[in-house]
Amino acid sequence: MVIDALDECGDNRGRNSIISSLFAASSRVNWLRIIVTSRQSSDIETCFKRFDGRYSAKDLAADANAHADILFFARSKLANVANEYDLPEDWPGQAKVEEIVERSGGLFIFVDTLARLLEGGLDPDQYLDQALSVGPGNALERLYNFYATAIHSQIGQSRREFKSAMGTIIAVGKYQPLSDKTVAQLSGLRINIITTLVNKLGSLLYRDATPNGGIRVRHLSVIDFLTGSNTSEDLKVDITQANRDTGIACLKVMIQELQFNLCRIDSSLIANQDIADLQSRVDQNMSEALQYSCLHWSDHLSHIPETNDGEVMAALDTFTKVPRLLYWMEALSVMGKVAVGDSVLRRIPVWLKCLQTSVEERIEDALKFILTFQEPIKISAPHTYISGLAFVPTDTDIWRQCSGSFRNLLVVEKGRKKSWPARPSILTGHTGEVLGIAYSPDGRRIISCSSDNTIRLWDAETGAAVGEPLEGHTSSVSGVAYSPDGLRITSGSDDGTIRIWNAETGATVGVPLEGHASLIYDVSYSPDGRRIVSSSDDGTIRIWDAETGAAVGSPLEGHAGCVTSVAYSPDGHRIVSGSYDKTIRIWDAETGAAVRKPLQRHTNAIYSVAYSPDGHRIVSGCYMTIYIWDAETGDPVGDSLEGHTDWICIVTYSPDGHRIISGSYDATIRIWDAQTGAPIGGPLEGHNDCVRSLAYSPDGCYIVSGSRDRTIRIWDAQTGAPVGESPEEHDSSICAVAYSPDGRRIVSSSRDRTIRIWNAETGSPVGNPLKGHTDWIGSVAYSPDGRRIISGSNDRTVCIWDAETGAPVVPPLEGHTGWIHSVAYSPDGRRIISGSDDKTIRIWDAETGAAIREPLEGHTRWISNVAFSPDGRRIISGSGDGTIRIWDAETGAAVGEPLEGHNRGISSVAYSPDSRRIISGSDDSTIRIWDVETGAPVRGPLEGHTLWIRSVSYSPDGCHIVSSSSDQTIRIWDAQTGAPIRGPLEGHVGSIYSVAYSPDG
Repeated sequence: MVIDALDECGDNRGRNSIISSLFAASSRVNWLRIIVTSRQSSDIETCFKRFDGRYSAKDLAADANAHADILFFARSKLANVANEYDLPEDWPGQAKVEEIVERSGGLFIFVDTLARLLEGGLDPDQYLDQALSVGPGNALERLYNFYATAIHSQIGQSRREFKSAMGTIIAVGKYQPLSDKTVAQLSGLRINIITTLVNKLGSLLYRDATPNGGIRVRHLSVIDFLTGSNTSEDLKVDITQANRDTGIACLKVMIQELQFNLCRIDSSLIANQDIADLQSRVDQNMSEALQYSCLHWSDHLSHIPETNDGEVMAALDTFTKVPRLLYWMEALSVMGKVAVGDSVLRRIPVWLKCLQTSVEERIEDALKFILTFQEPIKISAPHTYISGLAFVPTDTDIWRQCSGSFRNLLVVEKGRKKSWPARPSILTGHTGEVLGIAYSPDGRRIISCSSDNTIRLWDAETGAAVGEPLEGHTSSVSGVAYSPDGLRITSGSDDGTIRIWNAETGATVGVPLEGHASLIYDVSYSPDGRRIVSSSDDGTIRIWDAETGAAVGSPLEGHAGCVTSVAYSPDGHRIVSGSYDKTIRIWDAETGAAVRKPLQRHTNAIYSVAYSPDGHRIVSGCYMTIYIWDAETGDPVGDSLEGHTDWICIVTYSPDGHRIISGSYDATIRIWDAQTGAPIGGPLEGHNDCVRSLAYSPDGCYIVSGSRDRTIRIWDAQTGAPVGESPEEHDSSICAVAYSPDGRRIVSSSRDRTIRIWNAETGSPVGNPLKGHTDWIGSVAYSPDGRRIISGSNDRTVCIWDAETGAPVVPPLEGHTGWIHSVAYSPDGRRIISGSDDKTIRIWDAETGAAIREPLEGHTRWISNVAFSPDGRRIISGSGDGTIRIWDAETGAAVGEPLEGHNRGISSVAYSPDSRRIISGSDDSTIRIWDVETGAPVRGPLEGHTLWIRSVSYSPDGCHIVSSSSDQTIRIWDAQTGAPIRGPLEGHVGSIYSVAYSPDG
């Protein structure tokens, strides 16, 4: 078997899988020989090193026969050219043929590209002379120079069009080569330009043999050249920009072409599979551009590292408004691609989730819709509406905007839900106790194993069982683990065997691993996925080759009792084990030798051991006690952690290493501070029998537990509450918080469109939520006398509320044409200011709600924050344009020049209590302090946060500055020196959008 150009096959993960499969195949038969060719690639070399001794490698560039091979290839190719142009048989002469071979530097692609270039011109001698005039350099440099010569000779002055077209071709080529027409549509160029370009650059591009004639690049080196850092600007393709432009183009295609009943399906009574001509209907009614866009729009957007790009956000805003999202799901249904819908939506990049826009909320809504109604949508496209929309919860954008737009929907007389079901807190299905549990590396799946001899997979979002139980073991399955790449699952059983399963299909991989003389207690993968370690009742630990299933080395022996728990260190160099013999042992993972004497302090059998994520600590649990150990010295760290009233079955660290969780026969779970050993909160109660297994989700937000009571429970890792059973709280992210002037109340606003008031002392809610806005509420503030609350929303209105009753005081203040990001009262309470996405600041009469004078204009991008000076004479504003402006509060005139210094947008501004200073926080992760009089920076920037600053504020006495960030921390700074004096304050598990001092500081 010969596999050519492995480096062009898929991504790292796919290539790793191919190589592993090839080695597995070659080990099963003695007659198979496999030859693989590839350019040098670190991921391929690393993968091959896992199979040392089982392959031989050869550098073809250093092959003594390479020159002869390329010479033969060159003569063959040039003979074709000579024949086509009726040139002499020995054209272009031996000397030039040798020069071509010499310049190729061992690269066949150089000769191949040259021949294609010569075949495409009128005068092959002229093109050959141009190609051979390329300057000196190594083989790759000469190839790249040759590419540049070939391109320049063909495109003339059309370089902008060339870069745009190639950007699109390269961006989409990763997923699906597209036709001339579709590339033209996505790049915004005329089709004749694309067609001419591909025809002229036949040495670099070609159309494949598929019906649509997808445009492909002839060799990966062409892409490397065009996107490389050393390529001249007139040819260089910015792949990030290309993905950005292609992503926008995909959104626009869907906005323009998606519609209701796109494929003219006559009846909802017929399943998609029973419509004989469905595929031809799809091809007739859905352009190639639309089909591609429906599948890959988020692929392209996910390549944008972060953005405040108005065009991207505007296109997303338009596309994500229902019913267009429903049309998109209908399109997926007729294409037979509903199964990828949730993946497409989950691919939305992190930067979008950090921005306060309603787009992300709509996408979350759509994700829940497609997960909930996936099966009926798969079966029949009309049931996107009939079975999906009919039952959608009433308190969703989808229902509010669509319920009146579709006729003949089922009427739900009773039982319609108001909101989406909460993430389920209890998963049931096992008929025996749940002995082991784990999250998949991407957090989307949960696996569990049980004394009912089965393994089950669950969707972590919906709690639904995924596929059928994995069956094969003949006794209790005591341990289960995912491989680091998420492709495999391994399990250990009381039947004495270890099995490996395909995580996607549930099929067994290879034969059971046999060698232990008794039941298996625990299994675990090494961090690189190459090994599996197992512990057994036979008192030994065994290491296995994860690919072949072969035992690696001899059993690790030393424990005097059954080995209950085993784990690799994060770097893969060590293995830790716990035993009934009351000891913990550390082993060299490579040699199997014991690293030091057993760790001894427990007075009973040890049921569980685990490494901290940094590898510096080991935690262990036995009867009612937990110990933490120094992984290097083996010494105990601090006192034992005590609180459980029975045997401790399981202990593990949180992904960030700050927490330890434990499960016990006392039916509770406890959370501990990993640094101090102090318990955090009370025990997590809900199981009615012993807790046998625990795991954190990869993001640290959830804890999953398995119990002898045959259930799996999911808990909020921050609050300890079962998911879906939260106390009274906002239903979505909190955008802003503020204290009342007397410090007795806190007001908060949220993406859930509500405002809540809280008792600042007890934390309990005061009254009912304030409702009236129809979109996210990005800003909220108390009036100076505490009698009023103002709010600004993405619905483009400002509302004034009675702080005591929660009733609106006047109708919503209207005038802005964009989202309102910030509102504030004047110190005397007579004026309100608001800053908006429409780049303006408006001033309002706080009593009547009437607008006062024309909007303040000057910023070139959205206004993120506004504030009055303490004396009420000035207004400051911060903007996405990276500047701060000062305005006369009476006249609205700009005061001085804009304050410049940040290199990204401004997210927050505030005056010092004495009005002499201004502080600003920015998306560049820094805080700056400015002199109000001169506009000059006083000091700084203040650095420490690792992500965007979301909010800054002075302490009431002006001595301190507090800041919050998307890095999930709060920091406190000395306002005089700029030095950090406290923090980071940690506890939040998401971006912290707002921070405020209490009035007493």
